[in-house]
Formats: sequence, C-alpha cells, structure tokens
Amino acid sequence: MSQKNPVEMLLQWAKERPNQGWLYQPLDGQWKKYTWAEAEAQIRSMATALRALGLPEGARIAISGRNTAHWFLADLAIAMAGYVSVGLYPKQSPDAVRYILEHSEAKAIFIGPMPDVGEFMDALPEGIMTIAFPYPEVPDCDKKWDDLVHASEPFAGYQAPNPDTLVTLIYTSGTTGHPKGVMITLANLMFATQGLIRTMPAEGQERFFSYLPLAHAFERGAVEQASLYLGAEVYFLENIDKLAEQLKEVAPTRFFGVPLVYGRIQAGVLKKMPQAKLDRLLRIPLLSGYIKKKIKQGAGLQNARYLFVGAAPMPIPLMQWFEKLGISVLQGYGMTENNIYATANLPNANRIGSVGRAMPGADMRISEEGEIQFKHPAVTPGYYKDPEKTAELFTADGWLRTGDKGRLDEDGYLYITGRVKDIFKTLKGKYVAPAPIEGELSRNTDIDQLCFVGAGLKQPIMIVTLSEQGKSKARDAVEAELVSEMHAVNNNLEAHEKIAKIVVAREAWTIDNGIMTPTMKVKRNEVEKRYGPLLEQHGSDYQIKVVWED
Repeated sequence: MSQKNPVEMLLQWAKERPNQGWLYQPLDGQWKKYTWAEAEAQIRSMATALRALGLPEGARIAISGRNTAHWFLADLAIAMAGYVSVGLYPKQSPDAVRYILEHSEAKAIFIGPMPDVGEFMDALPEGIMTIAFPYPEVPDCDKKWDDLVHASEPFAGYQAPNPDTLVTLIYTSGTTGHPKGVMITLANLMFATQGLIRTMPAEGQERFFSYLPLAHAFERGAVEQASLYLGAEVYFLENIDKLAEQLKEVAPTRFFGVPLVYGRIQAGVLKKMPQAKLDRLLRIPLLSGYIKKKIKQGAGLQNARYLFVGAAPMPIPLMQWFEKLGISVLQGYGMTENNIYATANLPNANRIGSVGRAMPGADMRISEEGEIQFKHPAVTPGYYKDPEKTAELFTADGWLRTGDKGRLDEDGYLYITGRVKDIFKTLKGKYVAPAPIEGELSRNTDIDQLCFVGAGLKQPIMIVTLSEQGKSKARDAVEAELVSEMHAVNNNLEAHEKIAKIVVAREAWTIDNGIMTPTMKVKRNEVEKRYGPLLEQHGSDYQIKVVWED
C-alpha cells in the first residue's frame, strides 16, 4: 500500500495517466472533463496564487458551495500551498457561516455555486478575501479562479509535510449549539483512506458520483480522497432535481447515500411498478432475474459493487426491500471525530440491522456504561481552539468517546442502541432511550421520518412525517396501520416508555426548514421546539391514537 499523501497521489496520476479523465463537471447538460494533467496544472497555479497572498504557513482557507470539480481542485491547491482547508455546507445558516469563518480565522474563501448565495455572501466577515469558482451562478468576488490560474506560474516547490500536520478543519453540523472544528491531520486522512482502499480495493476503472456534502468527512474520505488513491473517475451532480437522471447516466461502481436517498429510489421504482405487481412478477422464475436487472439499470445501480448507507439508521424493511431485488445496501458507522473510520458491513458479510464490524486497525470497545469507544490513527487530536471540549471527548486512558451506545453480537457486529445524551426524562421522573423505539416503529413504510420526544411530558409521543407511499393512502388506512404498529411496539416496552400517541407532521423535515442538519440528522431539540404547542394542545396522557397536524 502506497504511503504517499493525497497531493503526491495527484502528482503520480498526472505523470502516469496525464490524458485520462479524473473529474467530470456537468455544465448545461454536457460533461466537462478534467484530465489528471489538467487538474494538476490548475492546482499548481492556484497554489502559487495562494502563496502570493503572503499568508503564514497553516493559514485557514475556506471552500463553499455544492459539490463541483473546483471543490476538489481548491482543496488540493490549499494543501499543496501548505494551508488548512475549511469546508462549508451549501445550506449552512448565516449564523453558522459567520461563526465558522471567524472561529477558524479563515483569511480567504472560495465561493462556489449554491442556493441563497446572496444570504451567504452577507454573512461573510469583514476583510475575508473571496475567490469565485468559474460557474455562472457565482456572484462577483475579489478574485476569479480562472484569472488567478492564468496569471500564476505552476507551483514547483511542494514538500510533503510532517504526517502530524493539520490539513483540514471539519466543523460538525451539530444538532445543538455552535459547530465544533474537528482537527484532521495528514496522518488521520492517510490512515482512514488507506484502510478503506485495503478493505474495498479497485476492480478495473472505478467511477464515483459525488453529491453528498463535501464539507462532511464522509464525502471527503470516501469520494475525494478515495478517488486519489484509486485513480477513480468522479462525476458531480448538477443539481438535486437531477439526482435520479444523472445517477442513471453515471452508473457508478460505488454509491453512497443516506436513508432518505434510498427511500427516494424505492419511491421512484414503485411509482412505475406498484408493490403488488412487483411482488407478483418477482415470484415468476423466468421473469424475476429480468425484472431485477431492469430495476437496477433504471436506477443506475447496475455497476455498483458497493452501496453504502450512513448518517442515520436505515429502516430494516427498506433494506430488506432492496435485498429482494438483489441489491445489498451496506450500513456503516462513523463520525467526524474518527474520520468516519469505524465499522462497516461488506459484501458477503452483511448483517442487516447492524452497522458492521470494525474496520482494519480500528480498535473498538464498549464501556461499562454501554458507550462505543475507538482508538486508532484516524482519530482526531481534538477540537480546534477548544481544550475543554477536547478533554471531554476522550476517556482517561485516551479512547474516543462517541456518545453512542451499542452492543456487539457473538461475531463482532455492532448494533447502535441509542445516544448517551439523547436519553430524556419524562414528568414521571423516568428515563427513556428514544433510538431503539424509533427503530422499531420505522418498520412501517408509511413513515418517512420520525422523532420520539418526551422531556417534560407525562408520556412520550412519536412525531412522524409520511413517506410518498403514506401520502398516497387514505388517512383512515394510514391511521389504522400506525395504531396497529404502535400496539405492537408498545407490547415490548416498559410502562413509562410506551408511545402515548403518534403526531403526523404536515411538513417534511429538511435542511431548509432547520429541522435537519446538513448531514441529514434530525435535530431533536428543534422538533421539540417546533411541535411544543401542538403537544401541549393534545396532551401527553396515554391514548393509543393518531393526531394530524392540519
């Protein structure tokens, strides 16, 4: 396994495969190709332009906007120039934008295409230099990418830094409070990426589809960094409305998604072929294989040897639905603080309901309190400029505290059983762990999102949003199934844990309305705040019923 760092891998491919495509950027329905040599030339020139700013070694430079080829190019130029990259989500709130840029003391920021760009620009602190990526939607900035590249000689003085050098700050989106800047060193990056490649080596020319936020550790590691070590092609999503269309067009060899994305794929299939008809056709031996093949091709998954899901638990019925089609969705687990290097299910070693076994070299243990803990070279040294939070992050003997509770089965597969801090106390003074109960109710395919709340209530209440399937049904039918499911789940719960009622929310939970983080996690505190008056109105006395938000 190569011990070269990401910049050195770029230089290697530019020398060995100068004319082979690496990055494919969609523009007006056409794919603009950047070969390894073209990418290297732009990165070298931008590194020179950044050095010309006269910033000290290790200065922070931010990157914003949706996933583009230039996100990769900027990240590598920052690294080549000896600076530290700071990623920002395209849908980050103005308060978070300002906080991150001020906290990291970023001196410059690359501006990429994004929704609500005017609001984003207004949130920038005074004095920060703006550099525009070359896309039509990007507003006027202090400098333009193309101008800087054309005016700068290729940087020739790259020296590989010490492995302990800080290379990026990844700010956790956080379900509460200010984001925390997770420090990622070169050694962290290399250990995690090389472990990933060792576990899932290339087979022929690999092709990735980049659409999950590059400000998050997962997309940076599994797509950007992995593409550098595998020599893989990377195609970028033009906009979210084209996800199904462009996924089919790209047909990647590896696909990564959150449960919501897999739910949308299922909805797309069932829109064309209702479940009853699909079940009937799959029972016919001569037709079953043909139907499975057509569905895979229709979704763009026919080449995918690895299909991973992360960020949130995927409902078991949804995973089983894909399994019936011959599509194994592999659930993994990780967090920014361990550089998303923790556990994963793998082909031919996929235990549905678990998040897999520990990755190579990822030492893992379960504490006496049930907390999952890790110790390995990809674990962050801590939070930027926050020694107090850093101290809280580790045990006395140096293990990373994930804040997640879990259990291991006899074969070493890990099951997440809840969050240490998600446990809430009802008015009865009893503690409730919501995650396992949410997991049980998520078997109902009429449910899209759900959140179990109970702080300050006599009895906990489940708030849900409906899937496309649920929305298409009559209200009475949905209610009957939800009540039946509630009874089934409650039969296995202690009295103080039982679901008092289900509240069906009118509006889906999204990043835009502030109820989900950019990594698609539900903000429990925002749910409690948003639906507090509704919960007060209907009370939390134990009544098995469904309440609709009209």
